[in-house]
Amino acid sequence: MTKLDLFKFMPFRLNRLAAEVSAELASEYGERYGLDIPEWRVLATLGFRGDACTAQYIAYCTRTHKSTISRAVAHLLEQHLIERVENEDDRRELALQLTRKGRALYEELIPRLLRKEQDILSCLTAAERKDFAQMLGKIEQRLDLAQSTKDARAKKGAY
Repeated sequence: MTKLDLFKFMPFRLNRLAAEVSAELASEYGERYGLDIPEWRVLATLGFRGDACTAQYIAYCTRTHKSTISRAVAHLLEQHLIERVENEDDRRELALQLTRKGRALYEELIPRLLRKEQDILSCLTAAERKDFAQMLGKIEQRLDLAQSTKDARAKKGAY
């Protein structure tokens, strides 16, 4: 019988790497701002988009279970970091957007997280970082994952 060496199995390695990178980044927003990973994913998605979207869209883009996103949304609403607004395309549905407080937090965090990302990737040369990004893009494309807001809107509707 063939044995599976987990330490050479790409899905295992990617999952472990993603968990560790998320934990590293969480140290930036968790300790100082009291945010957990799902809450950050909601803020990051709303901040990146720059406009309102549904929790369903956030769950789709971040590949986070909708109940986890729902709990994060509830906490962020309590903290007045996000707010609900009428969805312009479907008035029966509420969308989410950053509040002024949420936008300020997002803008404060971005430089810190980009520095942390650079620190994590500092073991790679500039060429290796470029190649790594291209390889990740190819795998994402092969798995039909959205690689931009435009992709996500096309795959799952405008939200």
